[in-house]
Amino acid sequence: MDLLEKLRPLLAAEAAAEAHGVGIEPAELEQAVWLRLLERTRADGPPPQLAAWLRGAVRAEVRGARRRARREVPYDPVGDGPPCGPDSRPAEHTEHTEHTEPAEHAVLRAETGRALRAAVRRLPGRCPLLLGALLSRSDPTYREIAGELGMSQGSLGPVRSRCLGCLRRMLTAEIAAPELWGKER
Repeated sequence: MDLLEKLRPLLAAEAAAEAHGVGIEPAELEQAVWLRLLERTRADGPPPQLAAWLRGAVRAEVRGARRRARREVPYDPVGDGPPCGPDSRPAEHTEHTEHTEPAEHAVLRAETGRALRAAVRRLPGRCPLLLGALLSRSDPTYREIAGELGMSQGSLGPVRSRCLGCLRRMLTAEIAAPELWGKER
């Protein structure tokens, strides 16, 4: 029996035990560990204690999944989650719905909005104006935004993508280095 076939049940058991704690599928975890083993084997040869290495690799992948889960925020189209733009406001409620939000949630939403608006203002070039227009409460059309910014309508999408990529990189760097949060550069 091949060594990898002998270790498959061990990896399956380890992955099944660890995966659900971080909300990923055991098969995805197994696949990530097999890929990690393949990459390591190509670079340095097989690990001397393969069973112990597999257990450690499973735990390393789980730690990585936990880190990613803390950074990722799922999109909430209903609006119950954090605001999705600088001008976002909580949804209006009908007179039949009595909704009192805990003070902590209101403070966190306001702080998130302030941090996002500050980050958008620090973006280079036309990005602050473009993202501000796209996220405006008045919901302008691309034609109106292009006219307001003096840009061609066809260039709005690519510029928007570059601006959002820049914003994503900036926020990722700030989250990775929390001591820089709130400081102007």
